[in-house]
Amino acid sequence: MRSVRAVWVCGALLASSAALLPASAQAQTDYPARPVHIIVGFGPGSAADLTARVVAQRLSTTLGQQFVVENKPGGGSTVAAEQVSRARKDGYTLLMGSVAIIINGLIQPSLKVNFAGDFAPITQATGSGNILVVNPSIGVTNVRELIALAKAKPGQLNFGSSGFGTSPHMTGELFNIAADTKIVTVHYQGSAQALTDLLGGRIQVMFSPASTVTAHIESGAIRALATSEGTRNPAMPNLPTVAETLPGFDTTLWFGFVAPAGTPKPVIDKLSAAINEALKNEDVAKPLRAAGLDIKGGTPEQFAAIIASETKTWDRVIGAAGLRK
Repeated sequence: MRSVRAVWVCGALLASSAALLPASAQAQTDYPARPVHIIVGFGPGSAADLTARVVAQRLSTTLGQQFVVENKPGGGSTVAAEQVSRARKDGYTLLMGSVAIIINGLIQPSLKVNFAGDFAPITQATGSGNILVVNPSIGVTNVRELIALAKAKPGQLNFGSSGFGTSPHMTGELFNIAADTKIVTVHYQGSAQALTDLLGGRIQVMFSPASTVTAHIESGAIRALATSEGTRNPAMPNLPTVAETLPGFDTTLWFGFVAPAGTPKPVIDKLSAAINEALKNEDVAKPLRAAGLDIKGGTPEQFAAIIASETKTWDRVIGAAGLRK
């Protein structure tokens, strides 16, 4: 009778101890217990969308819950960012973060969202340079010829932008500064929409993620002139860099998962580990590389350092371009 009572007391103590565990510890044990939503601030077919969907499919398998991708384009991803920043801090609403959110916050300090303050970094997922592409009808075959044409026709050529404050937009602004040209920027809600007008000849030039334009480059519908990365991409060794014509030119486009600030650290760490595992899986890596995206990965702390560095870089460019509002 005494041994039975002892067992009952021990069981009760264990149960009460579990009930007293911090919410973050319980979340680490149970998470995810229901579907997780990943909000993407760009349209279907974009590099952000592709990254989110390919990784989400793997996470659904490894973590045993559905990871649902939702597109909320607008405002250079700030519409999506504002939505996620107001979500519960429980890891069930994530954002596919991008440099666009940093840039928009620097351009418009009055925005309701601050990337560094409102989000907890999880993992950088992919990255790539923007590809400088043109409609073949303008007759240029390299960066030097484009600069010469733009200077001969100031204000008559148009850059397609995937949205105000996005990486392609800012890369175009930096190009105008570095080349001393006046190519006019035309904003769209995503790279896919800008590409449609580039193919139709309504705009002549754009910087775009490789994933959006690769097939059209291969078909000859548009012409690739260069990549915005500082060094040639091993996946496209024959494509020059803009820096080969304009020394020092170097910008990259990156995407990474973030959660609302205040999300329990155990949940962040669990997601980070699962995303890093997913990025090492060939079923995930292969389609991303095929789209011209580099596989990244890393810890939340490493991603936080990247965010801090990018903030400093684009703050200088925005000041030089006179874009701050």
